[in-house]
Amino acid sequence: MKIKIIALGKIKEKFLKDGIEEFQKRLTPYSPVEIVELSPIEIKDEHTVDKVLDEEAEKILSCIKPQSYVITLEINGKQLSSEEFSQKIEALIKDGINELVFVIGSSCGISKLVSDRADYKLSMSKMTFLHQFARLILVEQIYRAFKIMKGETYHK
Repeated sequence: MKIKIIALGKIKEKFLKDGIEEFQKRLTPYSPVEIVELSPIEIKDEHTVDKVLDEEAEKILSCIKPQSYVITLEINGKQLSSEEFSQKIEALIKDGINELVFVIGSSCGISKLVSDRADYKLSMSKMTFLHQFARLILVEQIYRAFKIMKGETYHK
């Protein structure tokens, strides 16, 4: 299974870049992970948030194949333990899903258009994280999921 992470914005902090690259490298034996960074659109007025999110949605949706399984990261998504997340990915592999796409929206969230395209909505936590931390946490949890699937010891 190929994994793609579509995220708005670039990672600026070196420690976050290093962490993300480290987990991408660790994931190499399990699955290729591609990160697609899209430029967010600046929101100049709070009244234009929905319009901007819809414009960003066009960019996001253009990166998703029709047959891809899409998991969006959303505040109101379902929260899973690491073990449950691993089981979810394992079930997708068994179902023959060839591409798993995770979508991390901007700091204002994602458009309803993207949310409606999602096959599954995931919440990382009830806590709020910096947008850039979400990418590091996600790639680490994907790595952890594969370690759990393989019965390897990393996750404890």
